[in-house]
Amino acid sequence: MRLPFPSRTVAIVAAAAALIASTALSATASASDKLLLGGGAGIGLNGDTLCTLTAIGYDSADRLIGFTAAQCGGVGSPVVADGAEDEGVVGTVVAADDGLGYAVIEFDQAKAAGIRNYEGFAIKAIDPDPEHLQQACKLGRATGFNCWDAESAAVDAEGNEWWQPGDDGAPVTVDDLIVGMVRDGSVPVAPLAQPGSGIVLFSAIVDDVNAKGGPGAGFTLAG
Repeated sequence: MRLPFPSRTVAIVAAAAALIASTALSATASASDKLLLGGGAGIGLNGDTLCTLTAIGYDSADRLIGFTAAQCGGVGSPVVADGAEDEGVVGTVVAADDGLGYAVIEFDQAKAAGIRNYEGFAIKAIDPDPEHLQQACKLGRATGFNCWDAESAAVDAEGNEWWQPGDDGAPVTVDDLIVGMVRDGSVPVAPLAQPGSGIVLFSAIVDDVNAKGGPGAGFTLAG
């Protein structure tokens, strides 16, 4: 019985298929090797300052950009991922604003990738004009996940503060929309009740970065 095409052609097709499969596996492995970072992830700056990543995404120049509190580290500060310090430096603070209290991080895209849902804490979009007096939630490196009403006290029913040092930079969300950033973990106030002291509105950060241009301008969430 004659084959429908020469056996040499069969060998070439098989070899090509194997090469494609090998390339696909290699690409998948390469992507999975990157650190997946999202709002609420713990980060370390300057080797000894523990803080929290507010949000991560891309700017208009396709840089992988993240935000945290300005007091975590100034321009030039190296950034490592909490719990993955053996990966070395994964980003660098490239801009900061002491007025609003935020810092802009540029991440190494060969080492890190951004996600919108970090450990079950989802950030689906940026709320450009959040209403106050709603229930808000946050995820921080020091105190983890909690939610509260905006008019509640600075501590929960068990006497735990809503945030502590290490939560600096933590994202604050309402209905999975990011509304703010914890600017100072040592000020444990309910953020939507006193937005001037405990947090800064994230929409104000984005507006300020856009007005200044440079790293972070045109920011959109990853994912």
